[in-house]
Amino acid sequence: MENQGIPWQYDEFKQVGTDYGRKDEVEIYDSSHADFRDIKAESLRVLDLLEVTGDHVLIDLGSGTGTFAIEAARRCARVHAVDVSREMIDCAATKAMKAGVTNVRFHHGGFLTYRHESTPADAVVTTFAFHHLPDFWKGIALKRVNAMLKPGGKFYIHDVIIEENNALENIAALIDKLAAAGGKLMREDAERHFKDEYSTYDWVMDGLLARAGFTIRVKRMEDGVLGTYICTRK
Repeated sequence: MENQGIPWQYDEFKQVGTDYGRKDEVEIYDSSHADFRDIKAESLRVLDLLEVTGDHVLIDLGSGTGTFAIEAARRCARVHAVDVSREMIDCAATKAMKAGVTNVRFHHGGFLTYRHESTPADAVVTTFAFHHLPDFWKGIALKRVNAMLKPGGKFYIHDVIIEENNALENIAALIDKLAAAGGKLMREDAERHFKDEYSTYDWVMDGLLARAGFTIRVKRMEDGVLGTYICTRK
């Protein structure tokens, strides 16, 4: 489904939650997230799961400061790193240059606006970015992602996705866990996520993925609030 030129299209460039269009927020992103996650180790695990090889083309949607895209580029023929924040893109491009990585192409865009006009991708990856879209636009975005992949191509998503049972208790526990790791600022960031952003139920994600033309191969839920899916294009 193509949706270019719709005057009422959701503005995915408008920052929701934490404003990653601000240079100061981008500059502390890696250090603040290091309090509760190892992004490089996560990146390597995802690449292993997807069985990425040297002839693959990969798209990273919501590429942030570029850690995953850079690690992917060490294994792929080509990586397309896509983000709605120019500050993030600039930061990631600088990191790639310093790392000596030259096979990443950076794009200022997102799920609804990036146009993949080169070789169909073997894999599309998104981590902690899909929740920026309301559910209707998630459905539109997933159909666009499906069209970016070659038949049998893989789609990996890891995000805040919520199981219905004990949802409020599980969300509160996650906020407390993040606050314990990162202090007051991390608590405020987590609370802002659930107040202002668009994390959804796992059963909604299941349906959206199926209707967009994906087969769910792996689904894993953690603590009722973190979801991981590995899907293939039908």
